[in-house]
Amino acid sequence: MTTPEPAGSLRGIRVLDLSRILAGPLCAQMLADHGAEVIKVEPPAGDDTRTWGPPFVTDSMSAYHAGINRNKANICLDLTEPEGQRLLGELLAGADVVVENFKAGTLAKWGFSDEEIGTRFPRLVHCRITGFGTDGPMGSAPGYDAILQAYGGLMSVNGEPTGPPLRVGVPIVDVVTGIYAFSGILLALHDRRTSGRGQLVDCALLDTAVSLLHPHSSAWLASGQTPQRTGSAHPSIAPYDTFEAADGLIFISGGNDRQFQTLVDVLEIPALAEDSRFTTNADRVRNIATLRELLAERISTRKRHELSEALVGRGVPATPVHHVGEALTDPQVRHRNMVVEHDDYRGIGLPIKLGRTPGNVRSAPREQGADTRRILASLGCSDEQITALIEADIALGDQT
Repeated sequence: MTTPEPAGSLRGIRVLDLSRILAGPLCAQMLADHGAEVIKVEPPAGDDTRTWGPPFVTDSMSAYHAGINRNKANICLDLTEPEGQRLLGELLAGADVVVENFKAGTLAKWGFSDEEIGTRFPRLVHCRITGFGTDGPMGSAPGYDAILQAYGGLMSVNGEPTGPPLRVGVPIVDVVTGIYAFSGILLALHDRRTSGRGQLVDCALLDTAVSLLHPHSSAWLASGQTPQRTGSAHPSIAPYDTFEAADGLIFISGGNDRQFQTLVDVLEIPALAEDSRFTTNADRVRNIATLRELLAERISTRKRHELSEALVGRGVPATPVHHVGEALTDPQVRHRNMVVEHDDYRGIGLPIKLGRTPGNVRSAPREQGADTRRILASLGCSDEQITALIEADIALGDQT
């Protein structure tokens, strides 16, 4: 894949990506997409996600890994070795940002405690991502997305009313943590422009999970009542749910009284808008079981695309329930450039679109250690030194 010069609003920013799995790599990829120079540092064993398949895009790279590691150079170093730690220090000295999700105390063991980082690299923005934070009753406990969905309450509100709590079908805690980390880094870089100093950006999966509980968290804080699972329905808006059409599922939102009146008009049951059980949203929520039954009967006779178009045409939000393939080939998704196809790379586009300094996709995810020689040479290592590091298994050489 052709690698054009970095563009975007973060050009000139150098990022050291020491993270693995999802939240950290996604954060670093977002920085790279918007022009930052990102160097991913992998251990000799590699990022775990390289093996998370099938499917695989190369013999040594899963589709999972490829989805969150584009636009990055790749260097492979054994940071448990003194020479690897010395080289890490040199990489940190030239970086504006470091993103890491090591177990608490790991960096300190290697000579890079928070205090040491602050002293040696005062302008460095240090983004730390953990499961539960580094202190408190659960501090330093390991955390994966599903663990935090369960611990943080998200699973309890996801699923059908009569079924068990379910994990959200995407790693939403990891993904949003990556976005929060991206935002925190931008805040810290903005502050550095006036203060001249970097700072710690502390992101925990637990904090993300709790932040995602709205509106259930607000409802519990106001009432003390434990929220119940409602399937695809909304706990405080009606109708707002999935229905079975004649040829598949459709989601319909009647978010206000006008939309509800239009919905029942399109369904040719306008009298429901005058029924005292359904006059206001609060009435409809209280009588949702009866309302759903009446709506479902009419919706079941209509084709999902035809009904969706009729409703949207009159200002009522509705859509067929797409599977992933339908979503990724949808004309509006493609119009928004949310699928990138270039040479041998296919991936998801940039959700943040800037008018004057847009980000871009410059390079496919790199094989492990593909840029080791180039990056070590930029640190002043000679060919002989680099070869010695590779032969000592402290670094992994170019694999391309």
